[in-house]
Amino acid sequence: MISREDSIRALKRYLKESGGMVISYSGGLDSSFLAAVAEETVPGRVRCVLLDSPLVPRHTIEDAKARAAFLGIPCEVVPFPILEDEEFRHNPPHRCYICKKRSSAILRGKATDYGLGVVMDGVNPSDLEEFRPGLRAADEEGILHPLAECGLQKPRIRAISREKGYTFWNLLSTPCLATRIPYGDHITRDLLQKIEDAEQFLGERGFPRVRVRVHGTLARIEVPEEDMPRLILHKEFITTRMRELGLLYCTLDLEGLRSGSMDRGILPGGHTGEPL
Repeated sequence: MISREDSIRALKRYLKESGGMVISYSGGLDSSFLAAVAEETVPGRVRCVLLDSPLVPRHTIEDAKARAAFLGIPCEVVPFPILEDEEFRHNPPHRCYICKKRSSAILRGKATDYGLGVVMDGVNPSDLEEFRPGLRAADEEGILHPLAECGLQKPRIRAISREKGYTFWNLLSTPCLATRIPYGDHITRDLLQKIEDAEQFLGERGFPRVRVRVHGTLARIEVPEEDMPRLILHKEFITTRMRELGLLYCTLDLEGLRSGSMDRGILPGGHTGEPL
């Protein structure tokens, strides 16, 4: 495996050769790390673009803006009206492909506006092992993945960030809210808001690592296994809040918190075996 020092040198060389870039910025660990290293490597030639849509919790948007300001990197928040796309709202298994196609076009346009040659994102090598049809769309649109290409895995990114004193080193993952909705169930603004409110409620009550997957009027809550006993102790106030949100049934997923739990039965390559 490439050493930590060699991977950072490779990343800085990669960034320097680009001459400047737009970063597809979410404010999460990976894109924040990439932005920080990029600004250090090619100062003044980095622009963050944060796409704002109902798929992203409001607190995430505000935290991301504050993080970019702390790093001293210009960050433009651009409205992303993805819910106007009927195909996306129908929520097919290649939903992420549709979204990334639309978002990549906006990012490339911003790069042109800024006079910067490339768009980069925070995809790391671990992401390449998961079901991510959006990656194919990003590749088709010419979006670059410097962390993946330089072999910077998530644990290494986190460790380097901690050593550098970046305050975001221990950030939790905050995937798109649409990942809580089963494929085929229509995505609506109201449903996304319901999920955001449910997860915020649980987060504020000591469950920061949580997913509320919504199946009709049923909430399937995922937390790490060690948090399950405590969640059950608070079942009364949790079920009360879920009902207030219109989630009449509330379950605890015994498999615990895991990435991509809606992707069972999905084949590698970004679809279910049916033509896209």
